[in-house]
Amino acid sequence: MFDALIPRAWTEFVLQLDPGEYWLAVGFLVLVALGAFWAIFHFFYRARFIEDTPTSRVRSAAQGYVELNGVGRLMTGPPIISPLSGVACTWYSYKVEEKSEYYDGRGNRRTRWQTIRSETSDDLFLLADDTGVCVVDPDGAEVTPTVKERWYGDMPMWTPGVLRGRTGWFSSGRYRYSERRMHPGDDLYAIGEFCTVGGAQDLPNTEEEMRQLLAQWKRDQVTLHARFDSNNDGVISIDEWEKARQAARREVLKAQRERVSGSAFNVLRKPKDDHFPYLLSVLPQDELVRRYRWFAGGGLALFLLAGAICSWLLAVRVTH
Repeated sequence: MFDALIPRAWTEFVLQLDPGEYWLAVGFLVLVALGAFWAIFHFFYRARFIEDTPTSRVRSAAQGYVELNGVGRLMTGPPIISPLSGVACTWYSYKVEEKSEYYDGRGNRRTRWQTIRSETSDDLFLLADDTGVCVVDPDGAEVTPTVKERWYGDMPMWTPGVLRGRTGWFSSGRYRYSERRMHPGDDLYAIGEFCTVGGAQDLPNTEEEMRQLLAQWKRDQVTLHARFDSNNDGVISIDEWEKARQAARREVLKAQRERVSGSAFNVLRKPKDDHFPYLLSVLPQDELVRRYRWFAGGGLALFLLAGAICSWLLAVRVTH
């Protein structure tokens, strides 16, 4: 039905492909369609979570999955410095790539960028609103940052802030540097697991903590024997192991007393259930929802396009 809309030259080109190239193209389109199908639900799912989760204040937020709006702040102590630009920030992610050349299967010289170093910050920072502050643990979060920069240079290593000579997306250089950042004072939208730790809220589990501590000691057999093998026979006897358990218990109880006597503080972190997204964004809630819906719509369009082309490729071989 659509043959009249497709140039004859396209059909002839497909018919001239050898089987390997033809099935490679079909396989590629199938992968694109599957990736687009995943993107539809991935971004739509996040948009719905944002819309369905009510906004809380730090002081009155319930324990569990919450949505917060505030401002990003640095904690007391050494500032967080982005490794490439040397800028003080609350969060960063960077990548250094090296340009290399290779020859493809037809003998043509190509270039590609290979990542030689990358890092994403997991330093704690604060989210503050007009009712209080909350410690943000960014480990595992999907971050929509304030700044996205890319520039080029000729050094694989760097001193923060000195590699800013060549900027722009179309500059040249053997090395390509990419950096994303959030800064102190930026508006911050966050959705994740909210909990209060320290003080009486942090209920101790003595037996579990003892097991973890003893397992840590077992990994260092030299220190374990030096500390508890009292007769130096190279074997930890039942009595010696009981002494180790008592020592572990004393250390755990001491740590628990220090925790409970300390002040309680609020933490936002990645939910234990991976079905709940953990999002940090400088964009406001409405704009973030709109962006995710656009991404989902783009995934739908790409899914339909890849599926249509793949169906056409299969039809060409079947009908000719």
